[in-house]
Amino acid sequence: MCGRYALRGPKTRKQGDKLAFRGAEIDHAPRFNIPPMQDLPVYCIDAERGPQLTLMRWGFVPAWSKTPGKGAPLNNARAETVAEKPTFREAYRRRRCLVPMNGFYEWQRNGTTKTPYYFRMQDDDLFAVAGLYEYRPGDAAAPAMTTFTVLTTAANALMAPIHDRMPVIVAESAYDQWLDPRNTGARGLEALLQPYDPVAMQMHRVSPRVNSVRNDDAALMEEVAASAILVPMPLQGQLL
Repeated sequence: MCGRYALRGPKTRKQGDKLAFRGAEIDHAPRFNIPPMQDLPVYCIDAERGPQLTLMRWGFVPAWSKTPGKGAPLNNARAETVAEKPTFREAYRRRRCLVPMNGFYEWQRNGTTKTPYYFRMQDDDLFAVAGLYEYRPGDAAAPAMTTFTVLTTAANALMAPIHDRMPVIVAESAYDQWLDPRNTGARGLEALLQPYDPVAMQMHRVSPRVNSVRNDDAALMEEVAASAILVPMPLQGQLL
């Protein structure tokens, strides 16, 4: 799955610059610990308006939903089933997008303990994962909203020791194929929904500070050795 990611932009981005992706720009400050239900930059090619880098809410809401905001948000969708699942089927055919990010976090479970890791490209630059988006008109239940979900697939060899799923990372050479608004049947896209080359990626352990969404700073992405992670001691007089 993918439940938290970082987005600071290309390596060339300087303080005060807009976030740029594929020639489009948008005002969006660097973020280092992004949870779902946030308005985030997403890139798509609209059949009428052309390429857009625009803000969408992370957490897919079907256009036919009568109770948006209730139930678990649809942050992820399994790549293996989006072509048939009624919730995502039409978006997969007509509303595919790219979600820019610099890296994502995943937690390794060991009993009741969860250890966070950060995954990124070897060059530590911006990349994009496959997504789907949906527009829901406003009504008495909720205002109009455009929302998106991140597609996931089986983990590659790098990811597998930590988690059995990973985001579908799209190679830059396949961006246009994934986004093509003329391909309304999503023909030939299955080959893109595969685990990404683990050789092109790297991971490292990070501070458990990332567990709290209140922490949102660049230090969260830095590698932390296991020996450097201190377990808080009880205060004097505190019952154990």
